[in-house]
Amino acid sequence: MNRIYHVYIVPAAVFISVVMGGGYGTGREVIEFFTRYGLLGGVLGTAVAACVFAVVLASTYEFARVFQVYDYRTFFRKLIGPFWVCFEILYLLLFLLVLGVVSSAAGNILEQEFGVSRYIGIAGVLVLVVALVFFGRETLEKVLTLWSIGMYLVFGYYFIEILNNGEVEVLQTVIGGTIEPGWLQGGVLYAMYNLAIAPVLLFSTRAIQTRREAVIAGIFTGVAVMIPAVLFHVSYAAGFPRVLEQPVPNYWMMSRYAAPLLLGIFLIALLGTLVETGAGLVQGLIERIEAVVTPDDGDALGHHAKAAIAFVTLVVGGLLGSLGIVALVAQGYSTLSVGFALVYIIPICTLGVFKVLKSS
Repeated sequence: MNRIYHVYIVPAAVFISVVMGGGYGTGREVIEFFTRYGLLGGVLGTAVAACVFAVVLASTYEFARVFQVYDYRTFFRKLIGPFWVCFEILYLLLFLLVLGVVSSAAGNILEQEFGVSRYIGIAGVLVLVVALVFFGRETLEKVLTLWSIGMYLVFGYYFIEILNNGEVEVLQTVIGGTIEPGWLQGGVLYAMYNLAIAPVLLFSTRAIQTRREAVIAGIFTGVAVMIPAVLFHVSYAAGFPRVLEQPVPNYWMMSRYAAPLLLGIFLIALLGTLVETGAGLVQGLIERIEAVVTPDDGDALGHHAKAAIAFVTLVVGGLLGSLGIVALVAQGYSTLSVGFALVYIIPICTLGVFKVLKSS
C-alpha cells in the first residue's frame, strides 16, 4: 500500500494540486476550453484532454525513470541537448506569471470575501509557501497530496449539491446537449496549456522503478486531473447558458445553487490550493538549482537556503505582477503554450520515446 501511494498517488496529487490553483478555482478555464463547445461537446473535450495528458505524462515519467533525470534542466539536456535553454526561458516567464497571479488572487479573495487587506493575503501566501519549502521535498509532497484529496472531497460535495438541487435534471441535460465545432481543439489546447509544468514536478516521481509503473502513473494522473473539470462542466448544466457569461463561474454557481456553507469551505480550500501552486513551482526551481550546485546530491541545499529562494522568487513575482509585467506576459500566453509544445510535448512523444526504446 505504501508503494502504491508513492508510485501512483504522490505524482498525481502533486501535479493536480499545482494545476488546480489557476484553472479549477474560478472555473473560467473550464468554460473557455470545454463548456463553450456545448454540454455534450465539452464532455468529449475533457476525454480528449485526458488522453493527451495520459500519453505525454506516461512518456515523461518513463523518460525520467530510464535516464534518472528528476529536475527540468537535466531532463531537457537529455531530451533536446543544447536547446534545453529554450524551456528554461519559457518556464521562467511562466514561473513569474503564475507566482504573480497566485499572490494577486489570494489577496483579492481575502479582500472581496472577508474584508481583509489584499496585502495580508499576499503576505500570507508568501509565508506559507516559504514554510512548506523550508521543511523539504517530503513534507511538501505529503501536504500537496493531502490537500488534493481534500479538494476532491469539496468538489464532490459541490457536485452532489448541484445534482440534488432539483431545478434542472443535470445529467439528462448534458446527455441531450449540443456538440459545437472546436471541442477537439479545446481539449488538446487545455492539455498543452497545463502540461508545461510537468517537467518541473518530476521530483515527485522518484519512486517509479519500472516501465509499467511509469505508464500506469501517467495514465492515472491524466485521468485524475480531468475529474474536477468533468464535474464542474456537468454541473454548469444547471445554469447553462447563463454561466457562460460569468467572470467567476464557480462562485456564481455556488452562490446560486449550493448551500452558503459550501461557498465558505470552497474559498478556504481555494486559498490553500493557491499556496500549493506556488510551493510546487518553487520546489521545481529548487530541484533545478540543486542539480547545478550539487549534482551528486539532489537534496543538498539547506533549509534556510531553500526558504530564501522561495522568499526572493515570491517577492519578485509579486512585484512584477503589481507593475503590470504579469499582465503583459499573460497576453502572450498562447504563444508560450505553442513554445512548450515545440520544446517539450512534441519532442517527448517522438524523440523521447525513441531514446527510451533505444536504451532498453
